[in-house]
Amino acid sequence: MPTQDHMKQALQTYVDAFNAGDAQAIIALYAADAVVEDPVGNPPITGHAAIGEFYTNAIAGGAKLSLDAPIRGSHGDRAAMAFTVDVPGMKIRAIDVMTFDSDGKIARMEAHWGPDDIET
Repeated sequence: MPTQDHMKQALQTYVDAFNAGDAQAIIALYAADAVVEDPVGNPPITGHAAIGEFYTNAIAGGAKLSLDAPIRGSHGDRAAMAFTVDVPGMKIRAIDVMTFDSDGKIARMEAHWGPDDIET
């Protein structure tokens, strides 16, 4: 099981890579068969190719991330972060929960946000 420090650092790397426009660095954090559900309730995005396309499009759209609180670890295989996605013309307040596999890669990402979390 990955350590709390490893999981927190992975999420910080995720934020930093996103803001640097480095989709490849984000993809490298994920297991090959990982699943992204953003937001929860949308059809899952599975595997590096589809996840890469998702992040490439988000970065190309001008989105930037800013943490709203410190990244949180757990006694298990999950870590979470509350943050704001600044997209030109709107902000989305979200909480992402990442589940890690035994190799320390993100196996699942669940983004929790809904219509009430969008500011225009």
